[in-house]
Amino acid sequence: MRIVVLDGYTLNPGDLDWSSLRALGPCEVFDRTRREELPARAHAAEIILTNKTILSANSIIALPHLKYIGVLATGTNVVDLAAARARKIPVTNVPAYGTRSVAQATFALLLELTNQAGHHAQTVRAGRWAKNPDWCYWDSPLLELDGLTLGIVGYGRIGRAVADIARAFGMKTLVHSRTPVADAGNVSLNELLANSDIVSLHCPLTP
Repeated sequence: MRIVVLDGYTLNPGDLDWSSLRALGPCEVFDRTRREELPARAHAAEIILTNKTILSANSIIALPHLKYIGVLATGTNVVDLAAARARKIPVTNVPAYGTRSVAQATFALLLELTNQAGHHAQTVRAGRWAKNPDWCYWDSPLLELDGLTLGIVGYGRIGRAVADIARAFGMKTLVHSRTPVADAGNVSLNELLANSDIVSLHCPLTP
């Protein structure tokens, strides 16, 4: 069972190892794979694992030994699913792999906007606190999240995880979702935009 990982760096820049995968059989891991490199690298592969490297219909047709495609991401848009089905090649993804980390990153960015910790650290290193006549130093007002309204566009796994964190901060939440969810505070997009202090997008970039 020959395994090829087309773009392993995006998932494992060096903090993990591939030993559990290599234990399954011969395994080649490439940091990145350009389109023109794909035929040679994957020609003998029975299993292909990809994160963002595109597997087009032509690519799939040209891989005679391919038996399985694993997309190491939440979606399958990088794979021509019709071409895979035509060859009876199963395609799987990992819908929930980044839910908590993406929600955490959302609030890391949000807190940077409200608390500006990065900017504060830079001004402290520049000596502005040391020169400040007052003991307490801050370069900008702090914006408290408690009581603010967060509008969440898209209410899948990540949107729900973001809502959980928002409520823990004492925020109110409004939701606009293609599929309304009971007790989620569903409103129209216009109403959400008009009544939210902060808006967070958690929907696919599709027309």
